[in-house]
Amino acid sequence: MPEGHTIHHLAARFEAAFGGGRPVRVDSPQGRFAEGAALLDGLPLTAAQAHGKHLFLGFGDPAATGWVHIHLGLYGKVAFGSGTAPAPVGQVRLRLASAEGYAELRGPNACALVAEEERLAIAARLGPDPLRPDADPERAWRRLAAARTSLAALLMDQKVIAGAGNVYRAEVLFRQGIDPYLPGRALGRAAWEALWADLAALMREGARHNRIDTVRPEHTPEAMGRPPRVDDHGGEVYVYRRAGQPCLVCGTEVRTATLAARNLFWCPACQPPGAQGAPNSRPGKRTSAESR
Repeated sequence: MPEGHTIHHLAARFEAAFGGGRPVRVDSPQGRFAEGAALLDGLPLTAAQAHGKHLFLGFGDPAATGWVHIHLGLYGKVAFGSGTAPAPVGQVRLRLASAEGYAELRGPNACALVAEEERLAIAARLGPDPLRPDADPERAWRRLAAARTSLAALLMDQKVIAGAGNVYRAEVLFRQGIDPYLPGRALGRAAWEALWADLAALMREGARHNRIDTVRPEHTPEAMGRPPRVDDHGGEVYVYRRAGQPCLVCGTEVRTATLAARNLFWCPACQPPGAQGAPNSRPGKRTSAESR
């Protein structure tokens, strides 16, 4: 499932492709969003907002016309093209088109026209999104500080932090030297603030480049003289999907286990049991303020 940086990247692409007050052709070749598309066809795209893994597109006056709520889920994809949109091929749930180009949405978990009140209700159920200017990390801290649940599970809970997924969960815990099994309430305030700042920085980079890269300059393939990572998720990472391989910092074998219904990855030496974060105490690790 795409993580939050992808959704923010898509919001920016929709604004760039269809913003500016131009009328947009909206249709649903598949037919499952035909009624909503008919209500929006010919209106300008006036807003594209991301909140966690949810994307909201507004046309005309969204308070009156509503918002297109999109959740990609496991299989949803958006493809952009230039020029005149070709005849649709396959199951295209939603298509936007202008004189300059088009975008097609396939296979989303959700694509529905919702009222402003429903958009606000969806946002209210989510935790703070590190990529949003209105994010309040204090909300997430209050939930973490009261939880017996492991940090690794809490970071996957969209009600705690919106947008973080399996890759960011594993990588930010590694970068901060935190035991993934540490209960939320055992995490100190300073460690939490460093974790939040680092996560926000990583996700901003992800949204900018539409790719997750979490290794610091000294651990890139070029710096270490190692081959680049080959994975369909792309990007250079420390522990995600590197089970059985040596840690890039200490050489210890990276471990994996199932937690919160997903595969967790961590280094048992850099993230020993009970570790609450010590990004300055190991080679190659820096504080979040120094990173990136």
